[in-house]
Amino acid sequence: MMRAALSLSILVSAIAGTGLLQAAAASDDHEQARQLVEQGVILPLEAILQKLPEPVERILEVELEHEHGQRVYEVEILNEKGEVKEYVFDAQNGELLK
Repeated sequence: MMRAALSLSILVSAIAGTGLLQAAAASDDHEQARQLVEQGVILPLEAILQKLPEPVERILEVELEHEHGQRVYEVEILNEKGEVKEYVFDAQNGELLK
């Protein structure tokens, strides 16, 4: 799978329902993602996290990728059953892709 240079890796530690979100990212990638949100090119991460299809115990990792001409959020979670799952969302409209 070919991935473009824009790769935003965010390590996120959050407990579902608390609204607390802590993130660490490379400043250039973070700034570029912020600009894309401000320009209306992609949805903010908070909007994507609200679309997760199951209860979340912990968010493990979030990446913003540019694949095949499409920006996607890849969200890795630990669900309430202790299972690690990954979801892929269209970053522009929030559609769950995988």
